[in-house]
Amino acid sequence: MALTTRGGGGADQAQPPPVPDASLGFLTKRDTEVKLPRATRVKNKTPAGVQITAEQILREARERQEPEIRPPKQKITDVHELADYRLRERKRFEDLIRRVRWSVSAWVKYAKWEEGQKDFARARSVYERALDVAHRDHTLWLKYAEFEMRNRYVNHARNVWDRAVSLLPRIDQLWYKYIHMEELLGAVANARQVFERWMGWRPDIAGWNSYIKFELRYGEVERARAIYERFVAEHPRPDTFIRYAKFEMKRGEVERARRVYERAADLLVDDEDAEVLFVAFAEFEEKCREVERARAIYKYALDRVPKGRAEDLYRKFLAFEKQFGDREGIEDAIVGKRRFQYEDEVRKNPLNYDSWFDYIRLEESVGNKDRIRDVYERSIANVPPAEEKRYWQRYIYLWINYALYEELDAQDMERTREVYRECLKLIPHKKFTFAKLWLMAAQFEIRQKNIKAARQILGNAIGMAPKGKIFKKYIEIELYLGNFDRCRTLYEKYIEWSPANCYAWRKYAELEKNLSETDRARSIYELAIAQPALDTPEVLWKEYLQFEIDEDEFDRARELYERLLDRTKHLKVWISFAEFEASAGLGEDAESEENKNDAGYQEQQLERVRRCRAVFERAFDYFRTNAAELKEERAMLLEEWLKKELSFGDLGDVTLVQKKAPRKVKRKRPLPTDDGSNIAYEEYIDYIFPDEVTLAPNLKILEAAYKWKKQKANDTEDD
Repeated sequence: MALTTRGGGGADQAQPPPVPDASLGFLTKRDTEVKLPRATRVKNKTPAGVQITAEQILREARERQEPEIRPPKQKITDVHELADYRLRERKRFEDLIRRVRWSVSAWVKYAKWEEGQKDFARARSVYERALDVAHRDHTLWLKYAEFEMRNRYVNHARNVWDRAVSLLPRIDQLWYKYIHMEELLGAVANARQVFERWMGWRPDIAGWNSYIKFELRYGEVERARAIYERFVAEHPRPDTFIRYAKFEMKRGEVERARRVYERAADLLVDDEDAEVLFVAFAEFEEKCREVERARAIYKYALDRVPKGRAEDLYRKFLAFEKQFGDREGIEDAIVGKRRFQYEDEVRKNPLNYDSWFDYIRLEESVGNKDRIRDVYERSIANVPPAEEKRYWQRYIYLWINYALYEELDAQDMERTREVYRECLKLIPHKKFTFAKLWLMAAQFEIRQKNIKAARQILGNAIGMAPKGKIFKKYIEIELYLGNFDRCRTLYEKYIEWSPANCYAWRKYAELEKNLSETDRARSIYELAIAQPALDTPEVLWKEYLQFEIDEDEFDRARELYERLLDRTKHLKVWISFAEFEASAGLGEDAESEENKNDAGYQEQQLERVRRCRAVFERAFDYFRTNAAELKEERAMLLEEWLKKELSFGDLGDVTLVQKKAPRKVKRKRPLPTDDGSNIAYEEYIDYIFPDEVTLAPNLKILEAAYKWKKQKANDTEDD
């Protein structure tokens, strides 16, 4: 086959694809690609003049469909043709069942064909042969029995049903069909006998119900009642007893129905579906206008049915109380419903202490002491699984609330004491403790005027698990009672336990100062500042200095400042030292007009100025020589120095500070980035001090530019 290209020849035209060679055994891509017809473009999109519906399209397709090919009908004209036809069909069926021996449908088709030929003996024989193959298939038995019934062979049908129910007694359909046949024949006694045979196999509820309905159809009420008795004995379930009670109610036997319900309530109180039984029993009493009986049944059920399965029971009880009860009964029902909800929550998660708190508040609002104590005991029994404080922080409030309830509401002091004792025994104090609980137990004993027991509790707390709160409260109690020696002992224990705690040192010194024990207070301060580590040393030093100043021990205060400067050269220390020197020795009347004119006062003031200026000079020299990088602190020091010189009035020398004042310069510095490249910049304020200008040659140009700018500004103002 030759391949041609479209279009004229020429060098620019595409070369023809290679001709496939059959000897090579492959085809090119163009030979194997599938060419699809191009989609036709509809140019005229206006609607057609004659429209056609989908129904017309389907009708035309149906009319143009070719007729189905069916085999021709065969007409049999004589006996020989009939015999020949039967022989062919029987041979076909025999071949079929020989191939698929286990196919029940093949056997049934064969038997139905024989039945159609009115050869019942052969059809029966086919069914028997099929039963030899599949006697466990109940559909085969049904087809066989229906064949016998259809052709009015009653005894044969009974025989088939008897064999079927003997072989397959658990197939209910066989029993139903057998009984139905006997009923159609009017043989009630035979049907009853079949039912009794069936009941011997202990069928399910549907079988018993059908037996009862059978007896009721023929008016045998006593027989039906006896069957119900056997029924509830065989199936002791709430729904069976409810059926029995409704049966009695329908016949007006109220007492019999009540006895049935009572027997069921005694027998099935622990059944998982007991809720359904009690609801039906209460509704039965409602119909009988026995409101109190119904209420008693609801309450009996609510006390015995597990809370997780009593949701419908609570809802029914609430509706009952709204209909028949008073306000108190309705409130009890509402509380019962909420109680059920909380029980469900704490059952799902017993460690959810918030649910226990809500449950306890509910019971406390009702006011039943036994219930409240029961809920408290159940809640505190759920101890946190791990000995970590974060798990115990909510749990411990259950004990606290329990103790407060016993003390304030129940007024049972012995029980309150026992609650505190058990709680303190339960907490693992070696790992963590709760100071609040120790203090509440001690305060309870104080309220009972038992100081000895309170001291014993707080002493045990300090010995087992010392905490700052316990020390503070214990000292506060002893201080209130005026036992200062006990306070000193407690402060010593406090400091021994936490020597870095400045609060303990300060309060101990404050106690001695209030008792006018100046030497003891000074010794305490000395011991405190001698500690290698303190949490807030600046506060301690400040109070010690203020103590010496209040005692007019200025030399001691000056010495303290020097010792403090040996430890730290912080800006605030220098400023505080200068402030002290500027005001040392000034009394309440030092600023009066008479004292100001006094020569002695003038000398003292001059000495103060000299000492204050000396401190500032030392500070400035330190920041200039030893901490040159702290320019901002040096500038702040000069600001404070200038303010102080201004406050001295005539004795002050402002020019002394102004000569040292720096100039502010705005500069930029690179910001380091993650990759190490300095791309970003930030502005900052730098301070240039006069002594640095001479040391930095690169700043001469900047200094000249600054002077030129200032000169130009002055010339502009003159013009």
